Amino acid sequence: MTDLLARALKRRPEQGGAATAVPTRAEVEDKYKWRLEDLYPSVEAWDQDASAVRELCQRLLAYRGRLGESAETLLEALRLQDHIGEKLARLYAFARMRQDEDNANPTWQALTDRAMSLLVEVQSAKSFFEPELLALPEARIRAFLEESEPLRLYQFLLDELLRQKPHILSAEVEQVLAAAGEVMNAPHHIFTMFNNADMRFPTIRDEQGREVELSHGRYMQFLESRDREVRRAAFEAMYSTYGKHRNTLAAIHGASVKKDVFYARVRRYDSARQMALDADNVPLSVYDGLLDAVHEYLPALHRYLDLRRRALGLSELHMYDLYVPLVPNVDWPVKYEEAVETVEQAIRPLGDEYVRVASEGLRSGGWVDVFETRGKTSGAYSWGAYGVHPYILLNWHDTLDNMFTLAHELGHAMHTYFSHKTQPYVYADYTIFVAEVASTCNEALLMHHLLQHTDDPKRRAYLINHHLEGIRGTLFRQAMFAEFEKLTHEHVEQGGALTPEWLCDTYYKLNQTFFGPVCAVDQEIALEWARIPHFYTPFYVYKYATGISAATAIAQRILKEGHPAVADYLSFLSGGGSDYPINLLKRAGVDMTSPEPVRATLQLFSDLVEELDTLLGAAQG
Repeated sequence: MTDLLARALKRRPEQGGAATAVPTRAEVEDKYKWRLEDLYPSVEAWDQDASAVRELCQRLLAYRGRLGESAETLLEALRLQDHIGEKLARLYAFARMRQDEDNANPTWQALTDRAMSLLVEVQSAKSFFEPELLALPEARIRAFLEESEPLRLYQFLLDELLRQKPHILSAEVEQVLAAAGEVMNAPHHIFTMFNNADMRFPTIRDEQGREVELSHGRYMQFLESRDREVRRAAFEAMYSTYGKHRNTLAAIHGASVKKDVFYARVRRYDSARQMALDADNVPLSVYDGLLDAVHEYLPALHRYLDLRRRALGLSELHMYDLYVPLVPNVDWPVKYEEAVETVEQAIRPLGDEYVRVASEGLRSGGWVDVFETRGKTSGAYSWGAYGVHPYILLNWHDTLDNMFTLAHELGHAMHTYFSHKTQPYVYADYTIFVAEVASTCNEALLMHHLLQHTDDPKRRAYLINHHLEGIRGTLFRQAMFAEFEKLTHEHVEQGGALTPEWLCDTYYKLNQTFFGPVCAVDQEIALEWARIPHFYTPFYVYKYATGISAATAIAQRILKEGHPAVADYLSFLSGGGSDYPINLLKRAGVDMTSPEPVRATLQLFSDLVEELDTLLGAAQG
């Protein structure tokens, strides 16, 4: 147990030689919990809004068959749709974040189920909207826009709707698809419950020989251990647990991919990948160019892996050796309060307003849920609802990596803050394609700050190693995930079945390509696909890779040019969803239709490998 976690717990009895258990939520001080009461003060208040949404849906249905009557009628219907959407988003966020506090809590399970049912009900009620609009002559819609100035707020929305006209179906079919939404989302929901609420891991012995319960949050901590036996034990315990459920997990994963393929075919797309990218108006060439560039730079990854092997003094590198810091004798624990202060200093180049809002949110705004607790959703994320401050979920451990996670999620939260502050509800939500830019830009600024404030060669080498790991994990690793998604969907589209054997074999071969020339690719890694939550959001992960590339370019520009670059960046953050993501990024000076941002980040990786090799060589000398 870390010192910070011990202080966070109100009361925790000593366990003696017993296993260190993951704490319950009741054992954590309130100052380390987010304040969901800012969304709803009570379940009763939630119930009132849920009832109001159902009534508003009936009002919306009264516009069926009337959208083409006049500009005024269309404006009324669009405004009502926004009002419903705003309330629904708050209802769903509250319910789901309550469940994320403790996935085993039946009260929050039930509330989330109700929120999902309400979501489907709303989607069904408004399913007539797009088909009816698209049935109107385009000239009439253009005439309405000319006639009504208030309606021009929806110009981009209407233009985007017309662009996607070939893929929007009749009102009757759209209603059926909307009504099926809850069932079609079942694979994601089942995986979430299985992975977070039901999956239990064995205990392993830590560096002091104590029996410690393995968990999602502790897994990476163990993989960073300098004790190789601890790393190996955690690795084998993790995948042996997933291996016991490989058939169930393959069935869940296969159902999710089939759902993606079904929607693509029904909506007349050539592939599920095309459908996913078309939502952002991103050409397939961006995805393919990313994979091509990463494969071109695999020799740089292999040089880094060989450097890792040599630095660790190993005759053979294994998959459980990939995360331990390379620089010996540099333990860099970071307590949560220290991380907050350091991140605040690192983001100062972004200007006074950015720093002020971020500091208030982290210190007293009820934004952050800090510590891992039993049943809590693993990992980290930022979320929010229009009209309320953003939220951040963490599973904190006192590591440098967790400080970078804090900076990352704060970037998301600040993107949400500026978008919600500047944009009307209809354009307040930004797409996932640009979401990872703000988060990764913060990480780049944090890395720059830390490098600027250390004269210790070992710490500098440690930071460069961490930077390399960030690029490896966000660009190389996510591109490998993206290639796996491409292969699984194409396999189903060609009539194949996603059996456990096919999934494991395909994933293992990808690992051989990415790591095999230098690393002993342990057979257990073939099961890693089974524990990746993002695979249940189709073609999401490639956006991490494009995001780090765009963010690297933006951060370098901010540090070199100062105020003009910051102004452009804040314009991008404030853009929300008011334009296509490619165009929004151009505001910040980055063109992602070109392979250059990706190649430049990969070249930076290659250069950092050479610098780290030199630093480690000098240290040994």
